[in-house]
Amino acid sequence: MRQVVLDTETTGLEPREGHRILEVGCVEILGRRITERRLHHRINPEREVDEGAAAVHGMTLDDLAGEPKFAQVVDELLAFVRDAEVIIHNAPFDVEFLDAELARLDRGRFTDHCRVTDTLRLARELHPGKRNSLDALCERYGVSNRHRTLHGALLDAGLLAEVYLAMTRGQDSLAMELDVAQAVADAEEVDVSRLVLLPASPDEIAAHEAVLDAIDKEAKGSVWRRAA
Repeated sequence: MRQVVLDTETTGLEPREGHRILEVGCVEILGRRITERRLHHRINPEREVDEGAAAVHGMTLDDLAGEPKFAQVVDELLAFVRDAEVIIHNAPFDVEFLDAELARLDRGRFTDHCRVTDTLRLARELHPGKRNSLDALCERYGVSNRHRTLHGALLDAGLLAEVYLAMTRGQDSLAMELDVAQAVADAEEVDVSRLVLLPASPDEIAAHEAVLDAIDKEAKGSVWRRAA
């Protein structure tokens, strides 16, 4: 299974008020292993950044003026996530922003290209009544985030990838059981009519009889010859 962990940073909290994506980061998971494949873009949002948002990620419009616009990175982003399971913490927030950006370009909705799993919803099911922010989950699952002084899309995607694998660790054993079950099923489908019968040679028969003689002597009669 191919999975992509995704995070965005934005100019504010409400895409309906014209706020935009200014950074996107993606980390690939393949077969429950984090790979070296990454996608990361800082984006010119074409508008000012709210002070509250800048305090979170540390970026302003002046910092991003020379970066590509969303329209220039959209094809690479959609190609990276296409047909994958995309894992996002508090997915409705990021997906609403992604949908708004795609709508400006008449590119449909984000979930037209992939399916989305919300780790915040998963965490709330696993830990009801507890704090389930990314920082809280890092602490709960022993994922070091000491280098995280500001939010960053690629940094947070990498942390979330480790948290997600820790949260879903039990799936490893389930996958192994499914693999074993499939191997058994495959073994049961062997066409016995194609098996080659190799008769024992006289020497092999004599050696077998010698073993049975030794068993008879030790056990004062064995079931092997009685069964025969």
